[in-house]
Amino acid sequence: MSDKPMLILIAGPYRSGTDGDPQAMAVNLARLEAAAWPVFAVGHLPVIGEWIALPVLRSAGAGPTDPLADQVLYPTADRLLTHCDAVLRLPGDSAGADQDVATAQRLGLPVYHDVAEIPGRTPGETA
Repeated sequence: MSDKPMLILIAGPYRSGTDGDPQAMAVNLARLEAAAWPVFAVGHLPVIGEWIALPVLRSAGAGPTDPLADQVLYPTADRLLTHCDAVLRLPGDSAGADQDVATAQRLGLPVYHDVAEIPGRTPGETA
């Protein structure tokens, strides 16, 4: 059991395999978000890089298929990982998620491939 909640980056395909199709990206984001509750339910705080990067892009007048996206999406995850305690890598081909895993490993963070691998916290802990 962990003594404090971990901030866990959920990494997986977002733009990969979508050919820039907004609906396909929305499906991928929904798949990432579907992992948020199980992470939360075991006592941790889930975070998805796109939750931060997409508003940053919108505030710059851009979207996920604009040339600026590569200068925001990857660096956002990279910066976010310096605050995270672990990564949950979901299945699927994704250069960005692979980069997140490599960064996590370089930082010495655990990388989980299933929520069942994540150490749970005792119910009722408030730390």
